[in-house]
Amino acid sequence: MLESRTQGTTLLARTLAELSQKPAVLVSASAVGYYGDRGDEVLTEESSAGDGFLADACRAWEDATEPAADAGIRVARVRSGVVLAQDGGMLPRLLLPFKLGLGGRIGSGRQYMSWISIEDEVGAIQHVLADGSLRGAVNLTAPNPVTNAEFVATLGRVLHRPTVLPTPLLPLRARYGSELVQELLLFGQRAVPTRLQASGFQFAHDGLDGALRALLRRTS
Repeated sequence: MLESRTQGTTLLARTLAELSQKPAVLVSASAVGYYGDRGDEVLTEESSAGDGFLADACRAWEDATEPAADAGIRVARVRSGVVLAQDGGMLPRLLLPFKLGLGGRIGSGRQYMSWISIEDEVGAIQHVLADGSLRGAVNLTAPNPVTNAEFVATLGRVLHRPTVLPTPLLPLRARYGSELVQELLLFGQRAVPTRLQASGFQFAHDGLDGALRALLRRTS
């Protein structure tokens, strides 16, 4: 997981740095996992890096862009939340158990989930490419992160299904490993898009209910 993110980014950044005609901007992907498990602390781009494997991986991923930045290229390191899309990622995997009435909170449900719709993810990346003032860290998240319990309740309400039973963790730990389940599902980040909003970006979906309804209309 670490090498797949750092090796390619390092190669790209070094190659761009050596070009005689350098690009004006490099937008490099990262994630809000950079902040680690921070409870209900509101996290902006000024917040410090967290602890744990995913936080370390995101920090190394961002550091791999340094050759491009040192060469004078404007480098934006976009830290995405969970991208909600109709054709991939987390949401389609949740639909079957939720439609069967088997969807439920994970762990305590108090861990925050920073999310963004696919429409806003793409729009925000285009905005970062075009806005010459944006460099360094930029959180790509909707303005209103929710707890896992709030996400589960909202998805259940949109699908008209109960969300009473908690998600069993033992099968997930057996399949993916305890550490990965802990950091991906039980850790949370309450990240907000401070720099994106300050630069004038307008969200198509700033609330979870509306985002889910729009996405699920496209899948029906």
